[in-house]
Amino acid sequence: MGIKQTRRIFLKKFIGSFLAILGLSSGGYYYANKIEPSMLEINELVIKHPLIPKSFDGFRMIQFSDTHLGFQYNLSQFRKLVNRINSLNPDIIFFTGDLMDEPNKYTEISKLIPLLESLHAPFGKFCIYGNHDHGGYGSEIYRNIMESTNFKVLLNQTVTIKQKDGSSFCLIGIDDAMLGNPDLPFALKKIPYNHFNLLLSHAPDLAETAAQFPIHWQLSGHSHGGQVKLPILGALIKPPFAQRYPEGLYKIEGKYPLNLYVNRGIGTTRLPFRFMAQPELTILTLQSA
Repeated sequence: MGIKQTRRIFLKKFIGSFLAILGLSSGGYYYANKIEPSMLEINELVIKHPLIPKSFDGFRMIQFSDTHLGFQYNLSQFRKLVNRINSLNPDIIFFTGDLMDEPNKYTEISKLIPLLESLHAPFGKFCIYGNHDHGGYGSEIYRNIMESTNFKVLLNQTVTIKQKDGSSFCLIGIDDAMLGNPDLPFALKKIPYNHFNLLLSHAPDLAETAAQFPIHWQLSGHSHGGQVKLPILGALIKPPFAQRYPEGLYKIEGKYPLNLYVNRGIGTTRLPFRFMAQPELTILTLQSA
């Protein structure tokens, strides 16, 4: 299916969602527009695996995703998020894509940079591309912002996260599926044998491809948890490459067993609503099984 066609389907679903929201009471409209988008939920998850070295027991990783700055989400809100992340004392920070809603139209980059720079983690800050980071001629804008604030942009590549004793795990980052060119075989080319491997992929549905490779966990965003969910009907907004896995934890069967976690993200896009899909910050703690 071509990108133009998937976009048309995506827009139709957004229009359908908008019509559904219009059917809510005025109180429901206000809640979905003003209240729930600011109700940050912090979810904690333990990642257990026998290949995680003992030296990484208790290692805290924080994932945030899909801020979409410039649409409904602003710098004042982002400043609070940054302070919250720092207060949690992460060992490492992951951003899984879609920083600005329209990078080439965003006018507050000079104010954004110090905030991203102030995020602190002793083992580093890493990020990947989302579709909005590529959209609007944003690829270089996004890369320049993230690299200038000490984030390492992982574009189909693997880095090794090491302790002082030499023990390590592998962190893999791939390009966005909608507007980029994800290449897992290339990213895994120099991966060491018998290591714990953690993948960052903006698009959750790539997990079925990832399960054909020796990857143990995948962290994703993109879906916004459906952004708008209704009882019985479930998620109304499922973008391309987030159709099967909209939020939470999944076990993917493939050549290799893979655990997938899908973060609901922070901001909104297309429609300024969240309903039954609170913004999320995820704390993931490593544990040697």
